[in-house]
Amino acid sequence: MNAVSSVATPGEATGRSPAPACWGRAVFVDKDGTLVENVPYNVNPALLRFTPSALVGLRALADAGYAIIVVTNQPGLATGRFTRREFAALESALCRRVRDESGVEITALYCCPHAPSANARIGCLCRKPAPGLLRQAARAHRLDLAQCWMVGDILDDVEAGHRAGCRAILLDVGNETEWKLSPIRSPDARCADLAEAARFILSRQPIEVAS
Repeated sequence: MNAVSSVATPGEATGRSPAPACWGRAVFVDKDGTLVENVPYNVNPALLRFTPSALVGLRALADAGYAIIVVTNQPGLATGRFTRREFAALESALCRRVRDESGVEITALYCCPHAPSANARIGCLCRKPAPGLLRQAARAHRLDLAQCWMVGDILDDVEAGHRAGCRAILLDVGNETEWKLSPIRSPDARCADLAEAARFILSRQPIEVAS
């Protein structure tokens, strides 16, 4: 089932998801620049373009039993560039296209609607690199974050994943421009696309031994 994005007050993680399902493990996927090509502030479904091999990667992960959860910063909501209704329509179109073109159901989508804060101490808890979106999803879907992965195209995604307790992969596609590296911002792997990221994740998956 698809989640419905919602806007919360500053300091709250955002997103509203369906009744919890016991998944255990998930791959958190950044939206812009990772799942779809980055078109700044886009809410026009006609402009959605999947990144190369994105659907192949999602299919492989879903087949292996991972929940697929999209986590995205959307400051355009706070700055008035688009409305909650417009973003919800885009979200619905995105989930429908993923389902129709790959057979994969996006388990949930969590969105931070806040603008960046000049003072990190008074910022929200959900805007990546904060881990709030991932932690909220873990509570809602009964996830073991140690078994989860975060995949994104910038180091803020990597940091969010690590701060939540996940492993993290950077799609090294040229979208990271600052390269402020630290141990928590160092990815567990760098991959060219979501399909390669999926192969890496599955190569690290424990082998289940039948009892």
